[in-house]
Amino acid sequence: MRPCVPLIVAILCSLAWADLYSAPSSCRDRCHEAFDRHQPCHCNARCPEFGNCCKDFEILCGHEGFSYSRDAITKEELQSVSEKIYRADINKAQKADIILNSQNRISPSETRDHVDRCPEPLFTYVNEKLFSKPTYAAFISLLNNYQRATGRGEHFSAQQLAEQDAFLREVMKTAVLKELYGFLRHQNRYSSEQEFVNDLKNMWFGLYSRGNEEEDSSGFEHVFSGEIKKGKVTGFHNWIRFYMQEKEGLVDYYSHVYDGPWDSYPDVLAMQFNWDGYYKEVGSAFIGSSPEFEFALYSLCFIARPGKVCQLSLGGYPLAIQTYPWDKSTYGNGKKYIATAYVVSSTQ
Repeated sequence: MRPCVPLIVAILCSLAWADLYSAPSSCRDRCHEAFDRHQPCHCNARCPEFGNCCKDFEILCGHEGFSYSRDAITKEELQSVSEKIYRADINKAQKADIILNSQNRISPSETRDHVDRCPEPLFTYVNEKLFSKPTYAAFISLLNNYQRATGRGEHFSAQQLAEQDAFLREVMKTAVLKELYGFLRHQNRYSSEQEFVNDLKNMWFGLYSRGNEEEDSSGFEHVFSGEIKKGKVTGFHNWIRFYMQEKEGLVDYYSHVYDGPWDSYPDVLAMQFNWDGYYKEVGSAFIGSSPEFEFALYSLCFIARPGKVCQLSLGGYPLAIQTYPWDKSTYGNGKKYIATAYVVSSTQ
C-alpha cells in the first residue's frame, strides 16, 4: 500500500537536518538513479528484485510509480505458475519408482536431541533408471565437484565448468524451464533466453566466500550438494543427493518432523540425519521431483521474492519456499547470488 502524503511529508521533514548532498545509504534525491556498483545500496526500479534497495526506498521512491518487490509478481501469479510447473514435471518419479520408509516422526522440540530413532534407511528402493534421464545425469555429474567444508576454496576444472553448462542446457530443454522462462519473460524480467540462462549460471554457480577470503561456496553447492560449517550440516536439500549418500553409507537417517500431504511425487519431507559425522537438525527436501522442478521453483522464488517467503501452490496444496541472497558480494548489475533456498512450510 502506498504511504499517505502526510506521512511522506513528515518523514521528509524529519530528514531536513541532513546535508543537501545525497547520503550513500539513503534514497534521498536518488530515486530513479542509474545503478552504481560503488554505492552500498540502490534506488532504481529493479533494486527490489535484487534485494539491494536502501532502507528508505519505499518511503521516498515508492510514491513515484515504482513497483515494489511484493507487488511486481503477485501471490496469485506465483501460485498459478507454480501449478503449471508442477503439471509440467513429466520427469518426476512415479509411485512405483520410490519406496520410502519414513518410520518415526518426532516433535519440533526433539530435533536437537541428536537421537537416531529410525533403524532402517529412509529409501527402501529407488528405480535408478530415473538417473539415466538427461537432466538427472547432468545433475548427478555436478554433485562430486565440491568440497563440503566451508573455508576451502573451490576451483573448477574445464570439465567441471562444462558440466555446469551441460546441466543448464538440459534443463532448458524441459517443459518445466520453458514454463518458468515464459512466465518471467512475460513479467519483463528477461528479454531473451540467453539472458535468462546467463543469470541462472551466475546466481547458482557463481562462487563467493562464506567465511574467509576463499571463494568456497555457491548456491548450487549449498542447496543441492550440502556443506559443513562450524561442525554442522548446512544446506543439503536434495533427495537424489540424500539417496546416493545413504546408499554409500555416508548418511544415517534419524527421524522426520514433517511429511507433506501429497499422495504422489513430488512430496516434501523435513528430516533429521547424520552426514558422515555431522548432524542436520532439520533438512527439508522435495522427494521424487526431477532436478529441473526443484531448480525452477527455487529460481522462481529467488527472482520474485529474494529474502522473503514465497507462497506457491502444488497440486492444490499450498507450499512456501524461503530464499536468501548472499549480501556480501554481487555480480553483473548489482545482482546477488543465491545463499540458500528451502521449503519452509506446507499445510493441508
